[in-house]
Amino acid sequence: MNYPSFFNSIEPISLEDPLADILGAFEEGRYSISYVEVVKGAGHSCPTVAGAYLMTQYALKALYPNEPAIRGDIEVFFKEQLQEGVAGVIGNVVSYITGATDQSGFKGLGGKFARHSLMHFESEIGSASARFSSCSNNKSVDVFYDPSSIKPHPDMQPLMQLIMQNKATPEQKRQFGLLWQERVKNIFAHADEVIRLQPVNS
Repeated sequence: MNYPSFFNSIEPISLEDPLADILGAFEEGRYSISYVEVVKGAGHSCPTVAGAYLMTQYALKALYPNEPAIRGDIEVFFKEQLQEGVAGVIGNVVSYITGATDQSGFKGLGGKFARHSLMHFESEIGSASARFSSCSNNKSVDVFYDPSSIKPHPDMQPLMQLIMQNKATPEQKRQFGLLWQERVKNIFAHADEVIRLQPVNS
C-alpha cells in the first residue's frame, strides 16, 4: 500500500473507549486513530478531511489535556445543515474518531455507552467551524478552521480542468495528485496557523 510519506508523520489521536474495554476489543479500551486510517474511511485526503482531523485533534487535547479523550463522551455541534457544503464529510471524519453520531449510532448497552444523538447540525455556535463538548466534565471548546492562507499551487487549476475534461495524460494526473497532497501536507505543517480554539463559558 503506497501513500504520501507525510501521512506517517502526523500525530495519531489517542482515545480511551469504555465500550471497547467492556467488549474486549482493546485492552483497557485504549487505542489510537491515525490520519492514514481516517483517509481510508473517507476514501481520500484533502483540505476538508485534514481540517476535520485537526479540528478534532486540537479540540480533544483541550477537553482532555492530561489524559486520552474518552470516545463516546464527546458531543459535537455544527452550524450547517447535514447536507450543506462539506458538513457531512467533516461530520463523518469527526464521527469516526469520536464515536458521536446523530441518530444512526449505537443505541447503548444496558443504558450505557450510547453513541447516537451526540452530533448536531444547524446549531447556534456563531462563526465557529464546530463545537466540541465533553459530557463528563462539562467543558466545551469552539474550533475555527481556516486553511485559506495555505494557497494551492498555481498549476493545480489547469491540471484539474484537463482531468475533468478527460484530456490529462497519466503524468499530468500524477502531478495533480502530488500537488494536491503537497497542499494537505502544508496544512498539517502550519496547523497552529489554520486552527484556532476558543473555550466556551459554561
